[in-house]
Amino acid sequence: MRVLVLGTGMQGRAALHYLATHGEAIAITAADRDVHAAQRFADQHGYGSTVRWLTLDAGDRTALQTVVAGGYDVVIDLLPVPFIGAVAEAAIAAGVPLVNTFYPTPELRALAPAAREKGVILLPELGMDPGIDLMLLGDAARRFDRITELLSYGAGIPEPQAADTPIKYKISWTFEGVLRSYRRPACLVRDGALVHLSDTEQFRPEHLHTVTVDGVGPLEAFPNGDVRPYLDLLGVDASHVRRAGRYALRYPGHAAFWRIIVDLHLLDEEPVVVDGMAVNRRRYLAAALEPHLQYAPGERDLGILRVEVAGVRGGVPSRIVHEVVDRLDPHTALSSMSRLVGFTVAAGALMVARGEIAGAGLLSPVTDVPYAPLMAALAARGITVTTTESAEPNL
Repeated sequence: MRVLVLGTGMQGRAALHYLATHGEAIAITAADRDVHAAQRFADQHGYGSTVRWLTLDAGDRTALQTVVAGGYDVVIDLLPVPFIGAVAEAAIAAGVPLVNTFYPTPELRALAPAAREKGVILLPELGMDPGIDLMLLGDAARRFDRITELLSYGAGIPEPQAADTPIKYKISWTFEGVLRSYRRPACLVRDGALVHLSDTEQFRPEHLHTVTVDGVGPLEAFPNGDVRPYLDLLGVDASHVRRAGRYALRYPGHAAFWRIIVDLHLLDEEPVVVDGMAVNRRRYLAAALEPHLQYAPGERDLGILRVEVAGVRGGVPSRIVHEVVDRLDPHTALSSMSRLVGFTVAAGALMVARGEIAGAGLLSPVTDVPYAPLMAALAARGITVTTTESAEPNL
């Protein structure tokens, strides 16, 4: 089996670690503009010499196409978002299946017919959030005859004893990406009606609620995107749904702080002119705060995923809660965020390469990834799902 990993940052290193220590006969190629940090990490863990390392400028489309056309069974794309379309085009041209961890972009959707015609799988959203959360949703939803509530939560936060910054938050993935998500419109179902939120409303108190996670404590949930596509993917009859939404989780007080930042227009897209120079507000804020929101040696991050689905099963009102709580692995120093993203995309890519995920065109983890084998693969790496089922007499 031959696997190409494009992108060797934090998630790329985790994906490489999963592949190199999987026990299967896998020929791994890793490509990026700078592979040295990943190579050092691999050398520390004893498999650096087994990986083929390539220096690649993904902005050079000819070079990218040449690398992707190298006879691989699957390509894992962990490059930055701007390269999604170029990588997908190269994969379709080469006739090789592609997996990534991003939401499907308009460019990727536009390429879906060409991929389908050529019999090529394009499988996005195969990471943590989106990724594991969608598979948890799909599994829970399929157990119900009728669904009345569908809630999804995700968090990448410090464990409680490491939450010692003024905003009780530290960076476990690109901070500019976090700030971009803090200006995201949302759509929820509340009391049976659709609620549309503009990109400046997600932190307002009327849209928050509290979720308690064992071992962590109370966390505040704020809206994080549009739930409607997932209701459609799951085939949920929206007329029965009284409550649905996708939410991010943070320690209490986080939303109040960021509401002020949003209301002060510090996350606006329009640049501000300072001393005659145009300054991107979000990029400035990310650069100014990043040094003060780093994990110290020995501190661990938490990756939390939780889905709640309620409705009727076999005539009985009930609720199912799937929850994943993961921490940095001290043996590898791989963060929980890196593990949940990198291990998931690597495990899914191997399933694609083995033919365990069938189809062509644009696929989804909600409907196209077999739940049990993927969760078993993650459980073998210490990433486990806790499931609670209960009666819901008030439904």
